[in-house]
Amino acid sequence: MLDGLPVDDAPVFGAAAIARDEPRVIHEDPWLVVVDKPCGLLSVPGRHARLRDSVLVRMQRRHPEATGPLVVHRLDLDTSGLMLVARDAGTHAALQRQFARREIGKRYVAWLDGVLPGDSGVIALPLRVDLDDRPRQIVDPRHGKAAVTAWQVLERTASRTRVALRPHTGRTHQLRVHAAHPRGLGAAIVGDRLYGREDGRLLLHAEALRFTH
Repeated sequence: MLDGLPVDDAPVFGAAAIARDEPRVIHEDPWLVVVDKPCGLLSVPGRHARLRDSVLVRMQRRHPEATGPLVVHRLDLDTSGLMLVARDAGTHAALQRQFARREIGKRYVAWLDGVLPGDSGVIALPLRVDLDDRPRQIVDPRHGKAAVTAWQVLERTASRTRVALRPHTGRTHQLRVHAAHPRGLGAAIVGDRLYGREDGRLLLHAEALRFTH
């Protein structure tokens, strides 16, 4: 339909330039590194040729002596916050087992585009990918995978609510969908271009990790 019309190329999210000193190191020892991933930096390289820059590639450059896959888990491109990086294969395997067994505690903080009436609760809405609109996720009670999030209000303004989110499962876009869906919190995370509206950046940050070293 657009043949012959002057149109811009499709946007390539994740290709923006990120400062060389990112991600910032929060903790480092002989076995692992905890870094603070900035918004806009991929966790691992994408498929597009312009999407090679990522936490994985940068950590490989910083730690050429490291063995194993390094990155233990991922954060969305638009999400900032703490990521675990293992410096050897044994540590990587041990940490991934904790993730698989849901033994790792994760806490996020987010600003929501709206004012919540309640103070805390638990959301249980099963999720699956929208096959007609990837990578968007949708709630599907029949075919979706179990997804559970605990939430607590931290602060309110006239138009926004700051919340702590604790995911008990690790589904793709779980916090974003659970926030935006009418049967969840009914208020999208500020800056969510997929489930809400764009506003600078996604105001979702992984602020704490709890694991067995």
